[in-house]
Amino acid sequence: MKDIIIVTPSKTLTTLNLEGNQIGAQGAQHIADALRTNTTLTTLNLQGNGIGAQGAQHIADALRTNTTLTTLNVDRNQIGDGGAQHIADALRTNTTLTTLDLHWNRIGAQGAQHIADGLRTNATLTTLNLEGNGISAQGAQHIADALRTNTTLTTLDLHWNRIGDGGAQHIADGLRTNATLTTLNVDRNQIGDGGAQHIADALRTNTTLTTLDLHWNRIGAQGAQHIADALRTNTTLTTLHLWCNEIGAEGAQHIADALRTNTTLTTLNVDGNQIGDGGAQHIADALRTNTTLTTLSLEKNGIGDGGAQHIADALRTNTTLTTLTLGVNQIGDEIAENIADALGRNRSA
Repeated sequence: MKDIIIVTPSKTLTTLNLEGNQIGAQGAQHIADALRTNTTLTTLNLQGNGIGAQGAQHIADALRTNTTLTTLNVDRNQIGDGGAQHIADALRTNTTLTTLDLHWNRIGAQGAQHIADGLRTNATLTTLNLEGNGISAQGAQHIADALRTNTTLTTLDLHWNRIGDGGAQHIADGLRTNATLTTLNVDRNQIGDGGAQHIADALRTNTTLTTLDLHWNRIGAQGAQHIADALRTNTTLTTLHLWCNEIGAEGAQHIADALRTNTTLTTLNVDGNQIGDGGAQHIADALRTNTTLTTLSLEKNGIGDGGAQHIADALRTNTTLTTLTLGVNQIGDEIAENIADALGRNRSA
């Protein structure tokens, strides 16, 4: 017989973490019953508890009357599209929840549609994590449709959902009219250079997105060019993650060219792109004129002594870079000495 969880009234508890306890649907029901009367709890973590769709229904029922909970994490609970529907139904009337984490719950495209329907009327949710739910391009379309009218969501995580270039196009279409989303994560979605082009096109007119994560999407040099072209006119993006996208030296050149005129990007990550010495030279050339980039990561790029020397030379004149990562490259001790020498002259990095 399973243990029964008894939740006694508390007038002080604001955060409850029950991660990885396998409380199941029955345990979720006990927690939900307490939520109906509790007036202090603001954060609840039920990650990895196997509550399933039934447990999600219990929690959702409680959300209809609870007026204090702001953060809910039910990731890795196998709630499926049925559980997603219960949560979505609660979102229509709940007025306090601001952060919802549903990642790795196998909700699929159907579950994404339910959540999207909830977003159309919900006016409080600001952060939504749907990572690893297999929503595909169809699910991305549902979410994108909701973005056109939703006016509160600021952070959306869709990584590892196999949305492809078609899904990227849907999200891009949503970005053209959405005026509140500031952070978008679509990494590991196989969007390719075609998907990168769709996202880039949206960046030309979008004026709210500040953080974009596109890593592990195989956008290649062509995709990097699309993103670079958008950076020339975009005036809001401050953080861009492009690591492990096979952009090579050619892609690095495109990004570097954009850095010469872009005046808003402060953080750039191009780790694991095999840009080599040639790509490092392009980036270094851009650093000589760029005056906004403060954080640059070039790990695992096959950069040797030649490329590192170019970076070192750029550091002598660059006055804005504060953080530089060159880990796991092929830099010898002599060039390391040159970088150290550059640090003696540079007053920022």
